[in-house]
Amino acid sequence: ILMVDEKGKNMKCLTFFLMLPETVKNRSKKSSKKGNSSSSSNSKLPPVCYEIITLKTKKKKKMAADIFPRKKPANTNTTAVQQYHQQNLNNNNTIPAPNWQGLYPTIRERNAVMFNNDLMADVHFVVGPPGGTQRLPGHKYVLAVGSSVFHAMFYGELAEDKDEIRIPDVEPAAFLAMLKYIYCDEIDLAADTVLATLYAAKKYIVPHLARACVNFLETSLSAKNACVLLSQSCLFEEPDLTQRCWEVIDAQAELALKSEGFCDIDFQTLESILRRETLNAKEIVVFEAALSWAEVECQRQELTATIENKRKVLGKALYLIRIPTMALDDFANGAAQSGILTLNETNDIFLWYTAAKKPELQFVSKPRKGLVPQRCHRFQSCAYRSNQWRYRGRCDSIQFAVDKRVFIAGFGLYGSSCGSAEYSAKIELKRQGVILGQNLSKYFSDGSSNTFPVWFEYPVQIEPDTFYTASVILDGNELSYFGQEGMTEVQCGKVTVQFQCSSDSTNGTGVQGGQIPELIFYA
Repeated sequence: ILMVDEKGKNMKCLTFFLMLPETVKNRSKKSSKKGNSSSSSNSKLPPVCYEIITLKTKKKKKMAADIFPRKKPANTNTTAVQQYHQQNLNNNNTIPAPNWQGLYPTIRERNAVMFNNDLMADVHFVVGPPGGTQRLPGHKYVLAVGSSVFHAMFYGELAEDKDEIRIPDVEPAAFLAMLKYIYCDEIDLAADTVLATLYAAKKYIVPHLARACVNFLETSLSAKNACVLLSQSCLFEEPDLTQRCWEVIDAQAELALKSEGFCDIDFQTLESILRRETLNAKEIVVFEAALSWAEVECQRQELTATIENKRKVLGKALYLIRIPTMALDDFANGAAQSGILTLNETNDIFLWYTAAKKPELQFVSKPRKGLVPQRCHRFQSCAYRSNQWRYRGRCDSIQFAVDKRVFIAGFGLYGSSCGSAEYSAKIELKRQGVILGQNLSKYFSDGSSNTFPVWFEYPVQIEPDTFYTASVILDGNELSYFGQEGMTEVQCGKVTVQFQCSSDSTNGTGVQGGQIPELIFYA
């Protein structure tokens, strides 16, 4: 008999020598002559001799999937395994064929067959709100192994013996995604159901699925959905996701405030955004976003979207908008004519702008701090020559990658080496050929070797561990400074930036020298 230890390294061979009947008979005679007083039971049993031989082996312990590899399905006909898998995707289909267990070599695959399957189901769930319910089968043992809530529901002290359980607060698609994880050990998330799946995972305490949902949300986070996800992250008590949302909202505030998702947030989230000190946006944009939210909130409360009702739903949040910090033109042409302010409030704010003795205001009058941009300088020195650096519509380009998410606000560029001059700059940021941001602007250089910022209209979100292409096409008559002694890696605060040459560069810029000496970003 071969015995394998739990590590699969050593084997023990037990060899049994069984005595033949004739030998047993002779032995029993000899023992009777010696007059030994052995028990009658022992004399009737043949003695057994054995040896233990230790054998060394280099073979590793194999799992069922290694011993019984899956066969490739035939090209012409759909195999039985595929048919059962297709049935498994449909609701409440049983498997009629006998010995279906033999088609699946591992316990994981056999367990997955039970997912959304009526076969041996001992409980059913009616999931979804009234009018949108779906009846789903379940197996108590499998569910209890995957969730402590299900364990308490089916096997706890207060367990109820019900054949059908109603769950009106969970969407059917989200509940199915959770069941698929419990039965199949597979995570199948989609952008339109991930929040509902996170809710289900939190409700039934399935932490690994909840973590996967949060990771999915973090990777798909953008200015368009940051405000909605901020609201949900606070509800689900996910501080890491909340922090990520704030990073996006702060850096891309104007895009976030203009997004459709901003109007879907709750009042508490609205207040927290309007209070935000580091919001990187013009105050007129904040004001217009608040009015848009108020209009949608009137619809939610079934109110006519009048000026009075908008002010009513905004409540004290209106005074969190820092109207006195607006540019005078923005106030005069925007907030003052919106009708949302009373006549006295409008008059007092005008006096705040113009009078030496300023009136007291209910509005916050201190400007927001916003974000301080960081600059990553990739050259150790700069120089100029009589024939360099010249621009004739050619492209200067460099590739870069970061190890943390940042938001590129613009580039720092060299200016004229022959006195003051003006340049026209078309800046562009691409990822795998796709344009993420571009802008056409002018900048004036004073003849020094300093760098001069050129900004994108909105900061561009940059994901870690992916190379992006920064490009600029300059148009100007004067020669400019250029960088030299370039570095392939630069540490800028907590962010590490790597540089490499770009095939888009047709004017000589590369890692060692050229233009685009600085990346300007928020982190």
